[in-house]
Amino acid sequence: MDWFASARTVQRVLNLWPPFLFTGIRIERLSPDYRYCRVALRLRPWNKNGNGTHFGGSLFAMTDPVYSMMLMGIFGKAYRIWDKEADIDYLRPGRGRVYAEFRLTDGQLDAIRRSTSQGDKALPEFVVEVKDESGEVISRLRRVLYVRKKPPKQARKRHEPALPQGRDG
Repeated sequence: MDWFASARTVQRVLNLWPPFLFTGIRIERLSPDYRYCRVALRLRPWNKNGNGTHFGGSLFAMTDPVYSMMLMGIFGKAYRIWDKEADIDYLRPGRGRVYAEFRLTDGQLDAIRRSTSQGDKALPEFVVEVKDESGEVISRLRRVLYVRKKPPKQARKRHEPALPQGRDG
């Protein structure tokens, strides 16, 4: 089953994915064209740190697969896509409900297509902000993805098994 065929299915599957489900991370909206996604996280007893604010790992996790998933939905099976590196800058404590919005532009997608058209890899970089309910930025993340177009499937040649040669052969 190609579960990337429908953004609605991807949203449902990821909302049930244990790293999201058990931390309280929810994809609130994923556009049918995969160019916009909104992810939210409510402060719960199981995702609080010792100061009673959002655990930094949960803030980091809420952004983890999103750009990769969006690009997979756009480019499909013809590309290899995964997260390569990421870093986070914690700016202020997160309290209550927090959210992050992810957007992909035509320019970003065109640049990836151009970079990968001859089989080369692209390492697009994205910045996403996690905000609180008042719109204040509480953390800023930089994510670098690895994107490469898969080579066309080559016809497999049938090889005849080599016949064992005797001492004379």
